[in-house]
Amino acid sequence: MRILFLGDVMGRAGRTAVADRLPSLRADWKLDAVVVNGENASSGRGLNGNQARALLEAGADVVTLGDHAFDQRDMMQVIEQEPRILRPINYAKSAPGRGWRIYEIAGRRLLVAQVLGQVFMSRTYDDPFSAIDQVLAAHPLGRAVDACLIDIHCEATSEKMAMGHFCDGRASVVVGTHTHVPTADACLLPKGTAFQSDAGMCGDYDSVIGMEKTEPMRRFITGMTRDRFEPAGGEATLCGLFVETDDTTGRAIRVAQVRQGGRLAQAGPEA
Repeated sequence: MRILFLGDVMGRAGRTAVADRLPSLRADWKLDAVVVNGENASSGRGLNGNQARALLEAGADVVTLGDHAFDQRDMMQVIEQEPRILRPINYAKSAPGRGWRIYEIAGRRLLVAQVLGQVFMSRTYDDPFSAIDQVLAAHPLGRAVDACLIDIHCEATSEKMAMGHFCDGRASVVVGTHTHVPTADACLLPKGTAFQSDAGMCGDYDSVIGMEKTEPMRRFITGMTRDRFEPAGGEATLCGLFVETDDTTGRAIRVAQVRQGGRLAQAGPEA
């Protein structure tokens, strides 16, 4: 199974890049499934229903959220109506929607789950390791499901790496989101799980993690706030992770970082 994961879609620039580039990438790379983190698509503050539908129409099979899952109020209703949108599994138990599902895609069963980390996050969430363990234990890779992708949304690379090793051999892919900077550690873990600490963002990299750079720089330099943060609007780079899995075991057999368009050095899977 060929899976593409795209990191945090950041504002209009990120949404435009996904709409423009994803359809051709699906065809060129013969992708079976695409999972997109859309949690910053609405000006960096969550995702609304119209924008979620646009990501799905562009070719995403599943859209994950994050700690800003419900910054846009209509997502409270949209996520109940659209099973292809997932919020973190360890969010408040009263939160609408679900944190994992099994999707029938290209004749295969793909389990997608998202979990929030705890280290350096602005609030405390339920233990991410226990939450993921329950799902993986109930859905063995290569038996109950043909592939499994976990989006771990958190700050600390150490926590993301720990999650990768915790899930090694039980998930096809563990990939980090939230920090908007692609890490250089894409690899196959010893038991066959593809891993990257952070996929990076789909956004304009002439910025401060996707925000127009003037106001963030002012705050760093002077300690004073003058304006609101606004998403940078230049050409975006699509950043993410390509993974190919074995259809019998569900384990990853190939992994490649993805960087398409924009300012960053280009990267993608070999033909």
